[in-house]
Order: sequence, then structure tokens, then C-alpha cells
Amino acid sequence: MEFRPTREILAESRHEAFHLEVRDSYGVPSEDEPFQKFLTNEPFDYRKWYEGWSNFVQELVAHGVSFKRVRVVTVPHSDYQRWSLTMAAFNVEAGEEIRYLPRHLAGEVPKDDWWLIDYETVAFNLSDKDGRAVGGSAVTDDPAIVSYCRGVKDRLWNSATPYDEYARMISIQ
Repeated sequence: MEFRPTREILAESRHEAFHLEVRDSYGVPSEDEPFQKFLTNEPFDYRKWYEGWSNFVQELVAHGVSFKRVRVVTVPHSDYQRWSLTMAAFNVEAGEEIRYLPRHLAGEVPKDDWWLIDYETVAFNLSDKDGRAVGGSAVTDDPAIVSYCRGVKDRLWNSATPYDEYARMISIQ
């Protein structure tokens, strides 16, 4: 297994980048300020803050890469997931397809988040002992791990609800 920056791995995608998210909260240092502003209902230019990721996704989508995510979430939603649901509109606007699956309907899910790249490579998100993201991924092309992740992706994707529909169901939009 090798360790690499996640964006570097995603930039090498040729067809599809799929992200499985299974945690109800994340400790991403770059999200601390906007998340706190969300919690206190303070003004914040989320669109400008998200611009780097949006541009990155738009560029890859323009080159034929499909970006997909499944978020397995606990209901009722954590504060982080409420914020994430609001921010998902920017992901979708950039060209990502996002689906949501309530944890109680998901069956068995992995404990770790990962990216499945072109059905050939898996990049596991790395975090420290406190759950804070450390800004990289552990990458493997082990056929058994890739096959397992493909199966999980297909099962959860087919069971999950598209963002627009899910947002309407929970009155987020």
C-alpha cells in the first residue's frame, strides 16, 4: 500500500471516482471555520470557500470523469451531516452525483471511507486517533480489496436516494 495526496489520486481518474462516506461527523481542519459559522448561523461565503473543490470537479467532469458519492447517515442527522447536506448542493452543482442512505436501511457497511477510482484502485481516507483528517490516502490496487469495494459501491448506490429527492424528503432545499 502506498500513501498519496487524495487530490493527486483523483486527478488520475479516467472514468469514475466514487466516494463512500460512512461517518456522521468529520474533523477536516479546512472545514472548521465554515462549519462553526453554520452552527452559529453567521454569514459566510460558502460558494467562494468551496470554489477550489468545485473547479477541480468541474475540470475532471469536463474530461469525462463521473464523480459519485454515497453518504450513509444516521437519522436524525448530526450537526455535521445537516451542514454537509446543505453543502452538497455545491457538489451537485459542480457535477457530482450524491446519494444518501439512512444507516438503518444500509445493512452492513465498512467502517472506513474510501474512494474507488475507475474500478481499479481504492484510496482509503486517513485520519489521526481523534478522527481528524490528515490529508492523504492509503492506496491499493489489491484485486480482493477492489472487488470488495466494487460490491459495496454497487449495493449501496442502488439502495441510496439521489440528493435532490432526499433533500426534498427532509425539506432541506
